[in-house]
Amino acid sequence: MTAPASPMPKSRSRLLIPTLSAAVMLALLVALGVWQMRRLAWKEGILAAIASAEAAAPVPLPAAPTPFEKIVVHGRYLPVIALYGAEVRETMHGPAMGGQLLQVLVPEAGPPILVARGWVPDGALAAFAEAAPKVVVTGFIRSPVRPGWFTPRDDPGRLRFYTLDPARIGAALGLKSVAPFTLMAMGPLPQGGVPAPAESLPRPPNNHLSYALTWFGLAIVLVVIYGLWLRRNWRR
Repeated sequence: MTAPASPMPKSRSRLLIPTLSAAVMLALLVALGVWQMRRLAWKEGILAAIASAEAAAPVPLPAAPTPFEKIVVHGRYLPVIALYGAEVRETMHGPAMGGQLLQVLVPEAGPPILVARGWVPDGALAAFAEAAPKVVVTGFIRSPVRPGWFTPRDDPGRLRFYTLDPARIGAALGLKSVAPFTLMAMGPLPQGGVPAPAESLPRPPNNHLSYALTWFGLAIVLVVIYGLWLRRNWRR
């Protein structure tokens, strides 16, 4: 008659739950690291497409523009201006408070477009309050944004805005309709230094490699800690 199998020693059974927990956590950390590596490849593809668009000639304004393409619009500026945001920059006369110069571009076709021409000091705003002849504006599209908890209130009376909402700004400027986006002007710095337009297309942050290394690093730490714990508790 064979003897019954001896039950697992209590010291060994106490290791089961911690071991299973460590295995689940390890699988989760490795999965997160692999997911971030896939996100890295996806983001690098987006950045490569942006770099290609930036190097290429601008395209005419499409029906559904995206923020990561360089476009060109022909039209004329209306003699209305406003400021967006508040930012201190260094000028030849020292630090100065200013913001993004907003003007309304009437294109050859379609509704008026709100254009952010670049940073100007507060005192230089009046110099741009004149109608302009036909211009060609190159830039990229920025979608409307909503105010956050700490966003200052817009001041329509002084034509200073802190939320880039084309519909609200257009209404304050007396427009019945306006395109549902803002055209952020790009180009070299003009002779007078203002307005200072954007120099490149916007690029989304790409931190996925550091995130992946963090998850894989935590997985290695978990294995080391578990190994040390198991060695100390194996013979108890």
